[in-house]
Amino acid sequence: MADQEELTVDEATEVCLDVVERVEEAVVVERSVLFETLAAVIARGHVLVEDVPGTGKTVLARVLAESLGLGFTRVQFTPDLLPADVTGSNVYNEHEREFEFAQGPVFTNVVLADEINRAPPKTQAALLESMEERQVSVDGTTHDLPEPFVVIATQNPVEQEGTFRLPEAQRDRFAVKTAMGYPDVDGEMDLLDKRADRRSLAPSVDPVVGPGTVLALQDLAEDVRVDDKVRRYIIDIARETRADERTEIGVSPRGVQRVFEAVRAGAVVAGREYTTPDDVKRLARATMAHRLVLTTEATVEGVDPEDVIADALAAVDVPAVSPDAPDLGDSQGGDRSGGADGAEEEGREGRPTPERSGGGRPDAGGDDPV
Repeated sequence: MADQEELTVDEATEVCLDVVERVEEAVVVERSVLFETLAAVIARGHVLVEDVPGTGKTVLARVLAESLGLGFTRVQFTPDLLPADVTGSNVYNEHEREFEFAQGPVFTNVVLADEINRAPPKTQAALLESMEERQVSVDGTTHDLPEPFVVIATQNPVEQEGTFRLPEAQRDRFAVKTAMGYPDVDGEMDLLDKRADRRSLAPSVDPVVGPGTVLALQDLAEDVRVDDKVRRYIIDIARETRADERTEIGVSPRGVQRVFEAVRAGAVVAGREYTTPDDVKRLARATMAHRLVLTTEATVEGVDPEDVIADALAAVDVPAVSPDAPDLGDSQGGDRSGGADGAEEEGREGRPTPERSGGGRPDAGGDDPV
């Protein structure tokens, strides 16, 4: 395991800002997408990127790993890919006259599962244990994966021939589902400018930090204070999705935990030791929409799961929370908690808070801290 550092909240936010700016040197992407992806990494979660070909999904995963100083492997999922091709297998060593474990590509920090929906369900399921337990079991022996460990999976939503729908159980294991979208005119001009300034086809960047810093960011998120009212706000939104007549299955209890973890990570990126309802609203669609299972009627009518989340947000009252109020119910031992109604800080004094690039998406729920 990498040597873990210790970070203050201010230092963590500076690191996140540096990582975002480093990624933007090579990739044209909205900061809302970077915010969601970085929050998932800090929350020890995994990311599902669903978008049409050519929008830079693969490049984003690789450049993010490079900027964080993490090991990276890319696995191209195909219909003939076997589970052992992902996890590894026992191989007979003729010299030692015994079987030894040959690690698969999953043994790294960041695994890009490219076009994950092209592999059959059995191979997709091979990632389940890795994503949930951070380990691989082969022939009764368990092998621990390196830390940090993140799966970034991509899939194409428009091409369905030769694909296998991602099982609901596996979709539920992704902390965040996001989409890059097409850049605007200025973004595409910037893309061509970046290509003109280099001779290689694939852009790359130098690392900003290393694995120890990423582990420190993840550890810092565990200490973020979440007021009981904010916790109840997350639960009420999830329960509203379960009561919606357009859904057969709403956000699961596991999904509630993943939202909670992502919200704490979002507060770290924002430079706060506490969460606010705005943190929940900002990440609600990215963390909840992919967990919904729509009814047959809603699917036929083309209902967008994000619309269900938007309606749930509109139906649940936003709690009024002050950062100076006592947090008597906080099991983490803090005496102050997150705030709304203007309490959310756009940046601490002396720290730059650049505007979001790319114009932003309507589901971002406010200005992104990075």
